[in-house]
Order: sequence, then C-alpha cells, then structure tokens
Amino acid sequence: MNQLKWIVLAIAVLMYALVIAFQNKKVWFTSIAAVIVVILAMFFPDEVFRLPEDILALSGDAPARLYAPLHAVQDIINWNVLMIYLGSMIIAALFIYSKVPARIADSIVNHTKNTGIAIVAILAMTGIISIFVENVATVLVMTPIALALCKKLKLNPTFFLIGLAVMSNLEGTATLVGDPPSMIFASFANYNFNDFFVHDGRLSIFFIIQSGMLAGCVFFYFFFAKAGKNKIEVNTEPVVSWFPLALLLGMIFGLAGISFVHTSFEYLSGTFVLALGIIGLLWYRFIQHKSGAETVQLAKELDWETIFFLIGIFVVIGAIRETGLLNDFAAFLANITGGSRVAGFFIILVVSIIISGFVDNVPYIIAMLPVAAGMADAIGVREELYMFALLVGSCLGGNLTPFGASANIVSMGILKKEGYPMKFSGWLKVGVPFTLITTAVAAGVLWLLWA
Repeated sequence: MNQLKWIVLAIAVLMYALVIAFQNKKVWFTSIAAVIVVILAMFFPDEVFRLPEDILALSGDAPARLYAPLHAVQDIINWNVLMIYLGSMIIAALFIYSKVPARIADSIVNHTKNTGIAIVAILAMTGIISIFVENVATVLVMTPIALALCKKLKLNPTFFLIGLAVMSNLEGTATLVGDPPSMIFASFANYNFNDFFVHDGRLSIFFIIQSGMLAGCVFFYFFFAKAGKNKIEVNTEPVVSWFPLALLLGMIFGLAGISFVHTSFEYLSGTFVLALGIIGLLWYRFIQHKSGAETVQLAKELDWETIFFLIGIFVVIGAIRETGLLNDFAAFLANITGGSRVAGFFIILVVSIIISGFVDNVPYIIAMLPVAAGMADAIGVREELYMFALLVGSCLGGNLTPFGASANIVSMGILKKEGYPMKFSGWLKVGVPFTLITTAVAAGVLWLLWA
C-alpha cells in the first residue's frame, strides 16, 4: 500500500483548514502545499504522481525525479480551464465598462407594470447575465441599478442585494463559461459547451438549473410583492459601446461551434476565449483611446487570486487523485449507502450544500468529482446523476451563508459601505429558504431526468 498517500492527505487537510481560517491568505497556503507535494514527488517517484511508463523505464531515479515538476505543470494543472476563466474575466470587465447591462436593466424597469415585478425581473436578469459572466462581476454590474431603484422607492436595499448575490451564484453553474466549477466539471467529464444543454439525448445541467431559477423567481416575487405596486420611471443609461456584447456573444457561439470540432489540440476552447479577451484589451487600449496605465489597471483588477488559487488546488488534488485516495473515499461512501442510489444521491446533495455554505466550492468540487463518479460506478447508476447532484448542491449551497461565495461577501461589503451593515442572521432569513427551495426543485428535476 502506498503510505505516502496519507502524508499527501494530511497536507491537503492542513491546507484546507488554513484556507478556511485565513481566507485572505488562501493563495499562499495552496501554493505552499503544491510546492511541498511536488518536492515529495521528486523524492518518491511514482508514489505521489503516476508518471509515464517510458520515464519510469529509464535507468535510475533521476529522470523520474526531474520529470515530476514537469508532470505537475504539463498534465495536472488544467490550463484549458485557466485560459477560459482568464479570457471570460476580461470580456466580463469590458461588458461592465460598456454599460450594456445597465441599459438593459433600465429598460426592464421602464417596461414592467410595477416596481415589485421590476425587482424580480432585475434579479432574473442578474441570473441570466451570470450564466456567461463571473458572479462577482455580475453583482458589481447590477448593484448600482438596485441601489438607485431602492433610493427612489425609499426601500432598504439589504434583501435586494442578497437577491443579486444568490441569483448570480445559482446561474453560474448553467453553462461551461458561467463559473470555475462548471469549467472544472466540463474538463473532468469531457463535456463540451453543447453538452450542458443536451447530453446523450437528455436535458442536461442547464435546464436543471433553470428549474431552480424559476423557483427562485417565485420566491422573490412573494418576498418583494409589497415592495411597491406603483410604476416608476428611470433614466436610461447611455451605452459606451456594443463591442463587448459582440465579444460576449462571439465567445458563447464560438464555444458552441468548437464543441463540434474534433482535434487533438486540447487547449482549443481556452485559446479561443483568451484570444477574444486579448482582442478586447487591444480594443480598450487603442479604439477606446485608453492609456497604457488604464489598460494595465483593468488587467490588474481581474480576479488573479482565483487563478493562482486554482493552480495550487489542481496540484494538491491531482496528487490526492493519483495516490488513489479518492477511489478509497468513493468506495467508503458507496459502502455507507448500502448500494442505495437514493441514499447516495441524498448524501452527495446534502453534504455538498452544508460544506459549500462555509467553504469555497472550487477545491471541494475538484476533490469530489472523481468521488461522485466512483460512487456512481460502484452503485451502478449513471455518473451524471451524482456529478450533477454535486454541482447543484455545491453551487446552490454557497447561498446558504454570507461567506459561502465571493459574491455574497462582495454584497455584504457594499451594504456596509451604504450604511446597512448586516448580521449573519440577517442573511439567513433569505439564504436558507432560498437555498432549500431552489435546491429541492433542481434536485427533483435532476432525479426525474437522470435517475
């Protein structure tokens, strides 16, 4: 038995504990853990990483030791996911700059019967934008609209901003480009852009999430029904440019088209999205006549922390996977369920909700995807049933508490700045019922489609 796997597990557990305890230093902890794992792999070839047979066949341990870092960089870190994330972040930042989302929201307010319906429509629009734009960026796009509307209505913006966060978190799972967990899932399950809509002749995760969104809209309709029965007019926000919208649509349709391209180049989708992002930066610099400092500032404000966080997580979880620990955990969970597909489904869903309510769902999903697939194989059900349950539980579970997702933390910060500091219990008034209702509906549809 490979005894080193327990050392790797101890490193991962300590890393997770430090990340939870010191959120502002999480990149340091994941990076240090990744470096330690790679050093271990250099001293113990083929015990931490599964190295290629041709490398192991070479005389002596030196080639394998030298190859371990290369294996981590080349094979374990998922560069395709990172390029998609970076390119989509650039496009999202330019989309915010363009004022197109604000223009659309203003039109919604002006074309709805009353302000209560307008609030729900803006929340629904927040979810729709979040299908293609990172959650925090979506919240930042929609917050000025929400605050302006609340001031005109003399309404406390607390629950409106909570709504923005939870709706953006909910829809981020719907497509390949919506959020890192979706990209990670697509890479693991070999899903292309179109597979998120229909896979093997069945409606896929996109429609499962939309059922949760509809339930969320109904929830907020009753929540804000008393917000206002009167009609209100707002000044339409002028659009800076429609080009970022064209980039966003190009990314969406381009990824859909790439889904039909069969090539040995595994970084095609990532290269495409990153190229669009670079084109966007060049447009911002030269067509919009921005200074070099302004362009650099836009790039600096991207979520680089998540990029480096993911790199460390990929290495550590990759080592856990290659030592066989995840297979052991899958067998353990399958044994607990007694072979019951209902029990397995329920365990994955509930555990994911609880953990993601308090812990970043990215490392959790990276660790648990092979476990969910292994459980499904052990019990004899379709892998999608448990992997989709993992996605639904972990992504919607982030709405449970005020620190379950980055968008939640951003909303809390904005509310404090606006003079509406919020307690933990205040978030729970919306977060708990919203999470339970949307997760229950999405899980029910998932079971009907894939069980």
